[in-house]
Amino acid sequence: MRSELLFCGLTTAALVAGGAVNSASLKPAVKVPPAVWNWTGGYIGGHVGGGYGLTSFSDPYGPSLYGDVVDTPVFLAGGQIGYNWQRERWVFGVELDASGAVSDGKNTCLAVSNFVVSANCNASPNVFATGTGRLGYAFGPQGRTLAYLKGGVAWQHNRGDVTNNNEFDGRAQQNATHFDYGRVGGTIGVGVEQALTPAWSLTLEYDYLRFGGANVATPPTLRYPPLATVPANITSLSSSYHVGKLGLNYHFDAALWTPAWSDAPLYPAKPTVSASPIALADGWSLESGTRLWLSRGRYQWDHGNSDLVSRLSYHGLDGISGELFERVDSPWGIFLKGNIGIGRFNTGNMNDEDWGLSPPYVSAPIAYVNTISGQANGRFTYYTADAGYNFLRGSTYKVGGFMGWSYYGQKSDSIGCVQIAAPKSDPCLAPGDRRIIGSQDTDWNALRIGLSAETNLLDRWRVSADFAYLPWTDFHGRDNHLLRQFTTFDDQRGSGGGGVQVEAILSYFISKNFSVGVGGRYWAMWTPNERKGHATQASDADDAPVTKGPFAADHRMERWGTFLQASYKFD
Repeated sequence: MRSELLFCGLTTAALVAGGAVNSASLKPAVKVPPAVWNWTGGYIGGHVGGGYGLTSFSDPYGPSLYGDVVDTPVFLAGGQIGYNWQRERWVFGVELDASGAVSDGKNTCLAVSNFVVSANCNASPNVFATGTGRLGYAFGPQGRTLAYLKGGVAWQHNRGDVTNNNEFDGRAQQNATHFDYGRVGGTIGVGVEQALTPAWSLTLEYDYLRFGGANVATPPTLRYPPLATVPANITSLSSSYHVGKLGLNYHFDAALWTPAWSDAPLYPAKPTVSASPIALADGWSLESGTRLWLSRGRYQWDHGNSDLVSRLSYHGLDGISGELFERVDSPWGIFLKGNIGIGRFNTGNMNDEDWGLSPPYVSAPIAYVNTISGQANGRFTYYTADAGYNFLRGSTYKVGGFMGWSYYGQKSDSIGCVQIAAPKSDPCLAPGDRRIIGSQDTDWNALRIGLSAETNLLDRWRVSADFAYLPWTDFHGRDNHLLRQFTTFDDQRGSGGGGVQVEAILSYFISKNFSVGVGGRYWAMWTPNERKGHATQASDADDAPVTKGPFAADHRMERWGTFLQASYKFD
């Protein structure tokens, strides 16, 4: 028995020893890691974007008293395709993109004299396309963060109208001209692209686009007194846009859902920050914080259709607000987020324009009147509330769609009243008289549909962005006139329309949970033509209100600026 055990033991030892000898004669087995990231290759993707635009109309009749520049807030959605070549850390690329746009802007134009009926100019760009070259630099030990500059040619399709405003002779059909054109221009931009997986990358980009003008015919208009016809002429258009974009790219040389990364450094350089990267929680997570928003706002109310009777334009409303924000993420990718804020402003002006005034408001017909008043006691409140789902998520990124609700309310008093376009033709005040002549109270509610993204850059930097389209807005407002013989208020309502809300934040994590950051935000909302409101005149003598209307009206608002934030994450 012992001899059998000894034989088995010797046999086993011999086999082990033989295996050790044989293995010693072979090279050690090497496990080949997945390929490190490289930007070379083709890609295709989609984007959403939004921002601020201007379309300028030249005045063929001479220097304008007011206007000629139309604000055109814009929401974009489209796609892009491109190719990159990487050499060391430098990345060269070419890209083509095309976007459909939703935009609407109106303002006074061709207001050369208070004796000439000026026009209402509308501009609504609806298509953009660019062809650009890109020059980038890859950061980090794996080179997964790409900062780049871009520039090239751009093309837009713009359309709109030049329509005479109210004419006192009671014409049933106002004179108008329509334009519909494409125009080649240029674009420059800057952006950052983060590789999420070998197949997917996320881009956050700012673009400036500029286009030379087309020549557009203006309608013939009236001059009075004395009554005369001003013949048709030509106005030249030019436009520019400041647009932010959030994009998602699929890279052709990687498997669609490949999650694997190699941690082997592509470059021997040390990480920019020596601390360990801050990973996103894969379970429940709550981020709570506060922001200080420095912003500028404007609001415009048009009484009448394209052929206006009156327009109130509130602009230069510089304000400061504080807000709280929260975001909750679940292990299943569902998230809830929102913010609430309150602010104040005591700067800005209100222009009150009227067209085709006739007795009893004035002693003789006047084509155009424009008065200016200051702003005081301004305050605004706002909130957003969204629910969404992250369809892409990992330890350093999350990308999701959301739907939610937005509210914005604004109130202010108008002080003083000075004529800037005509002799005294309506009750107005002397320069220096700072009494309150009226007030405006507006409330906006809107449905939000958008895309939210967040990704870590390098070790402790994070970039996040929200891009939302507002497919439907609801407006309720009241405009009070206090300087007239009878106190008059206009009860305003509107619905439909659209809007855009975009914001982006760059944050730095001081610790695993606490971060500080800086961001930018742009909000715009508008209601379409043919919405109805009522004007009510209350007699000071017998307090018996007299209601007039309904009348056609539309409304539009913007607020934009930069904010500072501090937040804490509970994982």
